[in-house]
Amino acid sequence: MSELPRRRFLQQVALAGAALGVMPSGLRAEQFGIAESALELGTVVVPLDHWSFGLDPEDHGERRGWFEVMKAGPAPSTWVAVPHTWQISPDKADYQGVAWYRRGFEAPRHWAGRTVRIEFEAVYHSAKVWLNGKLLGEHLRRGYTAFSFDATAALRFDSPNSLVVKVDNSFAEGMLPRRDSFDWAQDGGITRPVSLLVTPNVYIEGLRIDAVPDLDAGRTPLTILAIVRNAGQTVAQLGFDFHVAEADTGLALIEGGADGARLEPGAIQEVKMTPTDEPMKLWHFDHPHLYRATVQVSQDHKPLHSTTQTFGSRKFEVRNAGFYLNGERVRLMGAERMAGSNPQYGMAEPEEWIRHDHEDLKELNCVFTRAHWPQDKRVLDYCDRNGILIQEEVPSWGPATFDGMASEPSPEIMQNGLEQLREMITRDCHHPAIIAWGLCNEVNGQNPPAQIFIRRMAEAARRLDPHRLLTYASNSLQQDPGADAAGGLDFIEWNEYYESWYGGNTASVRRNLEEIHRAFPDKPVVISEYGYCECTPDRLAGDARRIEILRDHTHICRDLDFVAGTIFFDYNDYRTHVGDKGHGPLKQRVHGVVDLYGNRKPSFDVLRQESSPVESLQLGPGEGLLNATLTTRKTLPAYTLEGYALRWVVFGFDDLPMEQGSAPLPTLLPGQQAGMRIQFQEKNPTRVRVDVMRPTGFSAFTAWWKNGAKSL
Repeated sequence: MSELPRRRFLQQVALAGAALGVMPSGLRAEQFGIAESALELGTVVVPLDHWSFGLDPEDHGERRGWFEVMKAGPAPSTWVAVPHTWQISPDKADYQGVAWYRRGFEAPRHWAGRTVRIEFEAVYHSAKVWLNGKLLGEHLRRGYTAFSFDATAALRFDSPNSLVVKVDNSFAEGMLPRRDSFDWAQDGGITRPVSLLVTPNVYIEGLRIDAVPDLDAGRTPLTILAIVRNAGQTVAQLGFDFHVAEADTGLALIEGGADGARLEPGAIQEVKMTPTDEPMKLWHFDHPHLYRATVQVSQDHKPLHSTTQTFGSRKFEVRNAGFYLNGERVRLMGAERMAGSNPQYGMAEPEEWIRHDHEDLKELNCVFTRAHWPQDKRVLDYCDRNGILIQEEVPSWGPATFDGMASEPSPEIMQNGLEQLREMITRDCHHPAIIAWGLCNEVNGQNPPAQIFIRRMAEAARRLDPHRLLTYASNSLQQDPGADAAGGLDFIEWNEYYESWYGGNTASVRRNLEEIHRAFPDKPVVISEYGYCECTPDRLAGDARRIEILRDHTHICRDLDFVAGTIFFDYNDYRTHVGDKGHGPLKQRVHGVVDLYGNRKPSFDVLRQESSPVESLQLGPGEGLLNATLTTRKTLPAYTLEGYALRWVVFGFDDLPMEQGSAPLPTLLPGQQAGMRIQFQEKNPTRVRVDVMRPTGFSAFTAWWKNGAKSL
């Protein structure tokens, strides 16, 4: 790379680091004179967050030309902030049908000669988009995946632009989830952020990064795949450069280039870059090390565009009927969160509420979760940064998914499933937190059309992403488990609801798990859902019953070594159109350890304790100190505690906090024990709180010593 392109490239690397609050090793913004002109190499992102909105119950807006600039829009019309769903308004909570969004924006003159796209991170479930009366495109019956349209040809620079979106959330026959065969909120609207993306005409549309480590060699073979588009009118002869650095420190790892590519006008091409293998810090839920790759495309040694992607290096695999993370056998616990359940926000969740819920999950010792549909990218970013393994799923849910299909899934359902799978994997495959793709949930995997659907989805998923595991959450393993489609995937998932939906008792749980293991002895089993749903009029036992089932069923799973993980269902009571309790925006199912607004029930603390890798922390008094004895769990959940610490707060005068301290713990394997002396100066302590702290800063276990108490 010549000095001038390299200088400009490093400017972009520095800018990417500055945006995250860090600078690459040895680089300073002022050193390269970063100015506004340097920003042109990146993508200019303009949020579109305020729109006028109105319903169209008769669906006559399109016939009347509401998308045209001079036509009157829907009436009455109100202003809303996007992300938005109308379902959180009491007078619109049950509305299913068409609605319209409209807004204007100015396009500055310096955008001329550049490509302008409009990106929607999700619209539920169908959208048609017009700019200045011209149809840009439609994204139909795929309510949780992102899409974008090229708006360049319809853009105006001499007058305001008019952007119009028609949205439909009606129950639909040829989509997943099919009709009303699902159990969560069907919140219609532009439910995730919308932005204008401004780039040069030749730009990098996205990066695909594979970073599976070679554990024996201690190095990571890295592959960077840049998807490049030529939206211009002339042939482009291109060159490429890349730079990889640690995301938190900016410390440079490697940089280099790739052979040139020739792109015809309108062409898209994948350009593969294979840096030399390098030692990389491995991503782990307790050590979520992230890297940042920046790729730049140039023409005639002149930089055109650059983009940055965050990724991590980790290996998650199945061996010997168990899960292995970076070579270590792990048994995992967690809980599922049902997004869109706070009635203030619905599916149009702000970042602060996403963060609130996931900080709760971290306090619950959740290191393993799943989601019934493709998630907001802010959810996945949180899991990457803070360490939560997640399974993301296509929303193929419910017993009616294959109704009326004797031997094969309908072409419409099959195609819709494949499209949603492709869009989910294409957008999200760089996230190290994602360890598995879920193909469907509770569709009766012993039914022929379901089995064919699962097989075709698996074939497509392996082509799209050969590195991640595949599974589906089955509710049909109670009889003849060997006949279930689950056996054709990488591990078995079972939604276990004995003592509620399935009847039976705790003996039924153990018996059924052993039958599943006999049918699939080489595959780990994950309890993908278990818990207690107060979802029928006869279930009146309340949270106390939830605690009993949580403890009893978890205890059984601990005894069975082939149970590699459990996911409690669920974290929160959740909004759903089939809810049996509540009204309007609060129509819900009571299933969680917190309510719709995040208020904790007694079961919250029990789930936190059961999910902790710490079995006990015993505290005994001494002179000016406490003797602490920590024991880790030998079974579920079981993994090495590395980089953990004890943190304590001493309370004294008037039972107020008087002193604090911390000390590192040794590395502890499952079932090991460690002793430590906690010393303090406070002469009259009333009580001491001691926390076992994860390396990520979250507490994994809390114990209290009270002066005069014989035990904790």
